Amino acid sequence: MALTETENGYSGGDGDENDAIVKTCVLDGFSESAETRALICSLPEAHGDEKQTEIATQKFLLILNRYQEQPRLLDPHLEWMLNLILDFIRNEQSPPSLVHLGFKFLYIISKVRGYKVFMQLLPHEVADLQPVLDLLSRQDPNDLETWETRYMLLLWLSMTCLVPFDLSRLDGRMESDSGKPRDSTMDRILTVAKVTYFALPAAAVLQCLEQRRLSDSSEAMLKKLSIKLTQRLGLTFLKPRLAAWRYQRGSRSLAANLSMSQSAAVSPDMDTQEQEEDYDIPEQVETVIEHLLVGLKDKETIVRWSAAKGIGRLTGRLPKELADEVVGSVLDCFSFQETDNAWHGGCLALAELGRRGLLLPSRLKDVVPLIIKALIYEEKRGACSVGSNVRDAACYVCWSFARAYEPKELEPFVCEIARALLITAVFDRNVNCRRAASAAFQENVGRQGTFPHGIDILTAADYYAVGNLNNCYLNISVYIAGFPEYTKAMIDHLVAIKINHWDGAIRELATKALHNLTPQAPDYMATTVLPQLLPLAVGMDRHGRHGAILACGEITHALYKVGLQTDRWMMASKSDFCGLIEKLSLAKMPFKNDPVITGWQGIIDDTIKTLHLVSSGAKDGIMVNSVALYVKVKHHVLVSQYIEGLQSPQMLTRCGSALALGCLPAFMIHGKLKQILQALQQVCAPTQDGKFPEARRDAVKAVAQVCVKVGVAAHGSPDSTLCPENIGEVYDLLLSGMNDYTTDSRGDVGAWIREAAMSSAMDVTLLVAGSAPEILSPDLVKPMMCCLAQQAAEKIDRYRAHAGNIFLRLLHSSEPAVPHIPHREELLSIFPVESAGSLNWTAPSQAYPHIAQLLGLPEYQYHTLLGLTVSVGGVTESTVQFSSHSLFNYVKSIQEDGAALGQFGETLLRILRGNLRNDRVSIPFLKMLSQMLANNCFEIFTTQEDHPLCVELLALCKEIKKSKSFPKLKACLSVFCGLVQFQGDVRKKVLSQLLLLLCAPSPQVRKTAASEMYEMFLTYDDVADPDVLEDVMASLSDTNW
Repeated sequence: MALTETENGYSGGDGDENDAIVKTCVLDGFSESAETRALICSLPEAHGDEKQTEIATQKFLLILNRYQEQPRLLDPHLEWMLNLILDFIRNEQSPPSLVHLGFKFLYIISKVRGYKVFMQLLPHEVADLQPVLDLLSRQDPNDLETWETRYMLLLWLSMTCLVPFDLSRLDGRMESDSGKPRDSTMDRILTVAKVTYFALPAAAVLQCLEQRRLSDSSEAMLKKLSIKLTQRLGLTFLKPRLAAWRYQRGSRSLAANLSMSQSAAVSPDMDTQEQEEDYDIPEQVETVIEHLLVGLKDKETIVRWSAAKGIGRLTGRLPKELADEVVGSVLDCFSFQETDNAWHGGCLALAELGRRGLLLPSRLKDVVPLIIKALIYEEKRGACSVGSNVRDAACYVCWSFARAYEPKELEPFVCEIARALLITAVFDRNVNCRRAASAAFQENVGRQGTFPHGIDILTAADYYAVGNLNNCYLNISVYIAGFPEYTKAMIDHLVAIKINHWDGAIRELATKALHNLTPQAPDYMATTVLPQLLPLAVGMDRHGRHGAILACGEITHALYKVGLQTDRWMMASKSDFCGLIEKLSLAKMPFKNDPVITGWQGIIDDTIKTLHLVSSGAKDGIMVNSVALYVKVKHHVLVSQYIEGLQSPQMLTRCGSALALGCLPAFMIHGKLKQILQALQQVCAPTQDGKFPEARRDAVKAVAQVCVKVGVAAHGSPDSTLCPENIGEVYDLLLSGMNDYTTDSRGDVGAWIREAAMSSAMDVTLLVAGSAPEILSPDLVKPMMCCLAQQAAEKIDRYRAHAGNIFLRLLHSSEPAVPHIPHREELLSIFPVESAGSLNWTAPSQAYPHIAQLLGLPEYQYHTLLGLTVSVGGVTESTVQFSSHSLFNYVKSIQEDGAALGQFGETLLRILRGNLRNDRVSIPFLKMLSQMLANNCFEIFTTQEDHPLCVELLALCKEIKKSKSFPKLKACLSVFCGLVQFQGDVRKKVLSQLLLLLCAPSPQVRKTAASEMYEMFLTYDDVADPDVLEDVMASLSDTNW
């Protein structure tokens, strides 16, 4: 039965579109059963009249088409509809036109319900087979008007053929009454299928496909179907057989496997093989194979995969010599003149041939080297590369070989395949390729049993372990290289392929891996690898030069002292040399008082101008501390130079200068601390246009680094150490950074500064608490802890976790202990030392229940609630859910405490007053307030006439109502609707504001106001007089706002 509009809660609307939406998918039964029965029963009267036949057909279509999206509703009625129609069809007195009309109705039913379900209801007893065959034999395949009859009869025949009897038992006497031999049932079925309905010769279809040139089409699905049709046409030219010459590992029979030798392959009978080889192959087969070979090079994966399967099917029916030619043609795909598509298609074809036993062991010596190349195949295209699909397919080939061949056949190639698979599993950039290689290696270890140290390696390089790229390069590679069979191969691969890779991160990891692998083969590194790297370090290729320089530094450092921390990769050209300079410095090369030091300093100065482009972990290594062991003169010039760079109009120069100042050694800062802090303070000051956020972030980091370098002294000089005279300036700068919410086209870039400021505040606080805690006043500690609490309550998981961890680090620190932390005892009860490590700050379900408890501490209430505001009023579902739940639980816990609830309300008003024009806070605040009002968080205030909280909120919201921002107005509307629950004159004022918004110029605002007011009157039915409430709600719902 179809539901009406009223039953769906819909009345009126914006037009036909809404009506269509409401009426969609509301059927819950086949309501036209009686009408359909009458229509089917009327077919004997309608079939002779063309007009009546068309009317009946169209009416039947109209009824059933309604159930296209819910065809299961027809299931209870299919059987009686089928029986009624079959009565007409089986009646020998029925004229042909009635039979055809009945089959047309059956086709309509099968189209709507689906032929796979409907055909199961067709009668399929033994007695039905002959009548169906007789009906089929009487059909004219050239009659286009009765194709539905032939379609349904074929479906019916396919069901009757499933009878569980030998069809020859149905033949009876094979002679007719006239004495002529009669065709058997099976012959009749084949005649119907092959002659009547597939009369077109395969050669003609193939020629038609060639003329259409579907391989040039842009439609992937069309090309795939063309390939599938081509291969099936090709199969019709060949005998349906399994090639006797194919390689077989074992037998499909368990008894046969047990009776033969474990390592013996099945050898075909030579007489049978010669007999099956001796037959002619039609010339069309060559055309088919040519089409499939072209399909292997298609740009669409589904086309290549279909072509590969077609190659396997056809090759399995060819004589041995012709099949070998096909294999040779497939191997031609593995040319560096071919595209990655051809390599991928070739790998898929080889895997298919190997899986079917059509790639004989004699061909392995040609195939394995190509697969080894395919496992490292990669071509640069612009800013990225192609070839991951080739490497993945090559892993599939190795996987299939493990299952296809006996261990003795693959034994000569075991070491090559094992090394190549492990190199791909550990060093490939793509995680899918690494996992595919690991799976192929595991398959070979299990089925071949000849891979060196296979079980041991699998425990370290399994499917899940290779998912982490850093772990692969820095840990797993070291473990595998501990086996001598793989050590040099892995090093050679890194040197030849990875240190000149187009991706800088891979070059960085490759050089680090060389550092870690050096202890496995130090002599080989010193005598072979380093001489290979030196020419590359001065070569023309930018990537190769970068990787070679870094590799030289890493290997030199590793040769000097294994295990020291390695540095990150630098930008190309001069920045590459900075990594080398650092490693040579750490290795204490004898360059003191050498003129090369001046050159080093020049390179470092130039590199600082592009320092921001370097990965974050590498920046410290580029700084002046790379040559701090040698530079003892003219350091005042360097300090002035970097301070001047802080005012550069170039963002990169500012960032580099700030980080350089933070890395200067203490003797270079001595006597210039005041000047450096003032310069950094100017950089940290936020600008009106929000420019240079990266420079402010790096300057905040530099402040802490400088303070740590110079140390703390209670009676020290403000120009040399951190002391009472300058500590206030430092904390003001860091607190300003914690409240930086700058945004630009990239989003919340101020989060970078906040994160750096929190880390710097922790470093400075622990430094001062450990050296001179007496200069750490409550006025410094309290704002810092409050800001950390605010950040720990905000919505971005990463920065919330960072703030929470720093908050607990300062709270739980005992050596040194941070003095003057407000409410220390209460905080320790909320965050016990024992459970600090188990608290996952990134999980909203764990963080917010703890954070909400800070609302009960007066010193933290404002900042915590300010942080919770943007979380509760945010858009991330999990964050909103758990933060709002924790906030509401706290408010419900103080419902009986009027003073506490009043203080909470004052804090709310304070936040709103201070952020009326700040959309980052005001919009989430209004959303949060709306939720609090809807959850009756201020229920005890609603019983009081004109409560001050409601009056003040109304006044502030009236200011917000002047905004033209729709999100702000929408949130304000929700608050107005929640404030209507308060008693007194304030309710009338709220309703007045809602009526004004209902008359707003913007139709979007009017429509939203009407919707919100409608829900308000449903929720608070005591707001209006019951006599007029119904009319009001009708006006709100019926009017086209």
